[in-house]
Amino acid sequence: MSMPQATTERHDGGRDKALPLLPRITVHAFHETEDTASVLRGVKADRRMSRTHMDIQPGGMATAIRMYADAPTPELLIIESTQDRDGLLRDLAALAEVCLPETRVVLLSPLNDVQLYRMLLAEGIADYLVTPLAPQQVVASLAELFKSDGKAVGRVISFIGAKGGVGASIIAHNVAWLLSGRHGKDTVIADLDIAYGTAGLDFNVDPAMGIIDAITAPERIDSAFIDKLLTRCSERLLLLAAPAAVDKVVDVPRDSISMIIDTLRDTTPFSIIDMPSQWETWTEEVLINTDTPVIVATPELAALRNVKSIAEKLKSLRANEEPPLLVLNQTEVGKRPEIPAADFASTVGLEVAVTIPFDPETFGQAVTDGRMIAEVAPRSKAAEAVESLSRLILGDTAHKEGGKKKAVASSLFAPLLEKLTRGKDKA
Repeated sequence: MSMPQATTERHDGGRDKALPLLPRITVHAFHETEDTASVLRGVKADRRMSRTHMDIQPGGMATAIRMYADAPTPELLIIESTQDRDGLLRDLAALAEVCLPETRVVLLSPLNDVQLYRMLLAEGIADYLVTPLAPQQVVASLAELFKSDGKAVGRVISFIGAKGGVGASIIAHNVAWLLSGRHGKDTVIADLDIAYGTAGLDFNVDPAMGIIDAITAPERIDSAFIDKLLTRCSERLLLLAAPAAVDKVVDVPRDSISMIIDTLRDTTPFSIIDMPSQWETWTEEVLINTDTPVIVATPELAALRNVKSIAEKLKSLRANEEPPLLVLNQTEVGKRPEIPAADFASTVGLEVAVTIPFDPETFGQAVTDGRMIAEVAPRSKAAEAVESLSRLILGDTAHKEGGKKKAVASSLFAPLLEKLTRGKDKA
């Protein structure tokens, strides 16, 4: 009988299901094969392990037993064994003699034996994963082990503009409105543009309290305190507003941002993080805590260059995960030269999820009235594009516009794009 191997949980659309960051624990991992060593290095690099202190050593079970004969075991052990069934059970008995009761042990083994699997779990092994396997499978297993008891884990979606004025904030707000209204998902917008946040304006509210109160009092951050700071925009949409005042700009500790996002994740199915376009000292902390990053750009060279930089940074921060969603906004602007979507995608190495045509009348009316695009012009191309983006975030990949396409050689920007692409290939 074959035992089903662990698999990463996924949304219907194929994007990884939201998994929490592991707590601040010590993890020791022992491997016997180079393939597993490579997998463990991938696990260590995963953003969801960013709070842990993980040490990887060769030697397998025997090395672990010798080490812990004179030292306490950490909160989590990951151990590979290539022994047969009898040898594995003998080694586990020896490990039990030196292992603290509170230590969780995850075993990696090529033995695909359902009876052995059940026996080990009954004896207190936290999980048993059959090799060969991928880093995502190990991370999913560990995240499941350390989930908050009884709490549903929400999803965090961050919107970042490639530069100022590309429309990242208004798109984020419209997506949040659709998720909460049309799709019936409880949603919170956290406006992190402290000095110039526009969420209050877009929803025609003027909150007395907001995110600045949480940032400046991290010792008070919990679900009850965050609830007091939220402003209701509709039945299922809440806003954690920015003060939008330059005289209230404060130093933002990374730990405060992490605590706010963790609290939102534990209490809300969807959290939309509206980020400023400038790269702050805490921007990486937000991206590490994000399940789905969305980059918004306009089809011009400055935005293309910045998207390329952001995408490369995200790749280094988010090993083993889906690439960010790329939105091209303000396309088809009259006689303005612009980079075709296919060229843009090819150069930055990302698919264009949706394109939103330039529609100043609709967007301007929506902003002036404090309403959303789908309220002002529900049949417009812009409204349809934002709806497609909201469905992609929910996991419906049928609404993606297309994959990577070969750049058009005759593009006005072809020489510069070729230079950027060569730089990407060398990297």
